[in-house]
Amino acid sequence: MRAMNFKKFLVPVGAIVVLGLAWRSGGWGGVALAGGAIVMFLLLHFNRAMQVLKRAAERPVGYVGSAVMLNAKLKPNVTLMHVIAMTRALGELRSPKDTQPEVYRWTDGGGSYVDAVFNGGKLQSWTMTRPENPVDGEDGATPAA
Repeated sequence: MRAMNFKKFLVPVGAIVVLGLAWRSGGWGGVALAGGAIVMFLLLHFNRAMQVLKRAAERPVGYVGSAVMLNAKLKPNVTLMHVIAMTRALGELRSPKDTQPEVYRWTDGGGSYVDAVFNGGKLQSWTMTRPENPVDGEDGATPAA
């Protein structure tokens, strides 16, 4: 958790350093230019977050097209926002609210699901579970008449 606290201060301190260097090299014009670049950076990240959440709002909570593909694409230490962007859906919260670690589940139409464990907003581990009896028509076999 200590690394996460360090990262919380890294961006604001970096912005202050950039503004200080801009003041030293260009006066108020440099500060205006650096401030504009910082605001643009923040707006780009805000816009990305809003796009991800907008796409996720249009799908059912906890649904993913293919749990197998999600399982293959997941990597340790990616953020929850990155996983939401990949699945285009919010995960179904499986752990008690406001506790760490958080466990989210994404389920596909065949009944397979991926449980992902996030600690501090970063993916720690995940497991994929497939149903023992696949849904009729999902296994590619034709049903008997």
